[in-house]
Amino acid sequence: MKIKKFNFKKVNSTNNTAIRIIDKSKIDYGMVVSENQINGKGQYGRNWISYKGNLFVSIFYNIDNINFSIKKFTKINCLLVKELIFKFFKKEIFLKSPNDLLINKKKVCGILQETILKDNKRFLIVGIGINLIKSPNIKKYPTTNLLEILNKKIDYKIMVNELKLIFEKKISKF
Repeated sequence: MKIKKFNFKKVNSTNNTAIRIIDKSKIDYGMVVSENQINGKGQYGRNWISYKGNLFVSIFYNIDNINFSIKKFTKINCLLVKELIFKFFKKEIFLKSPNDLLINKKKVCGILQETILKDNKRFLIVGIGINLIKSPNIKKYPTTNLLEILNKKIDYKIMVNELKLIFEKKISKF
């Protein structure tokens, strides 16, 4: 299974852009990548703080023939993103339920899922934000970024391509 990649310089939200692509096309598997997002979505209607240079991606796929609960999808998608980060950081990465990834007890990644229905097809949209070079200052919730942890910058394009390969390989098994 191949995921079609859509690259943008700037979007309001990668999830909202994915929804528009689903609405206007016949594509069942896609990936929205943006260098910057102005109004990223977080859990419970919060905003995702989007610093330029961090990773903003939404992957969408048709889930009609997959019999998992949304809770199961959440766990699977978190594990796939954890697999990506582990390619660069070979120590423990913790999953803080339901959808955050932590390194050294600090948030490095957030994942937001949404489902939509289009032409009687169900789609799951997986919004992924990874702090690559800068982390937000969130009261009572420590954050970090991979540059701070690794003392080296990760090539953004390599990370995007690795993420695409991981999802293509794993989703096709469902």
